[in-house]
Amino acid sequence: MAVENYKVIVGRDHLVFCCGHFISYDGHQCERLHGHNYRASVEIEGPLTADWYVFDFVALKKIAKGITDELDHHMLIATMNPVIHVHHTDRSIRLNYKDREWIFPKEDCVLLPIENTTAELIAKYIAGRLTDSLPSVHGRLPSVIRVEVEENVGQSAIYEYRSGG
Repeated sequence: MAVENYKVIVGRDHLVFCCGHFISYDGHQCERLHGHNYRASVEIEGPLTADWYVFDFVALKKIAKGITDELDHHMLIATMNPVIHVHHTDRSIRLNYKDREWIFPKEDCVLLPIENTTAELIAKYIAGRLTDSLPSVHGRLPSVIRVEVEENVGQSAIYEYRSGG
């Protein structure tokens, strides 16, 4: 018996966000502060609903755009990085890495519960937010949620979530 698979994709030109960030790497180094004009795409796989679609394009675009808009024009801060330490005050976010220090206005930052602000983990963060939101639209989670985050032309990372059921 044949197995059918359906996909819908929204993204790239619609899911654009400009952010500052820096990452730690090789366990003991830290990039300079810089930014990207990120572009994201979201791909959903699953069976057709009773209305003969995998997922409503309009609803998917709205949810995904809401997530990327929250990131847009902010400094992305990884709160779980083992070597970049995050300190909060009422008005600012202070980061320390060895003898380096950065201080940002709190309202200019998005604190992400990830280890590093790599494209891979930003894609995973977006996918996690989608897995929290999508069931409220269709009452179920799609079989596959795939998020691609492009930080430069020809340079992107993809995270894929597959539901257990």
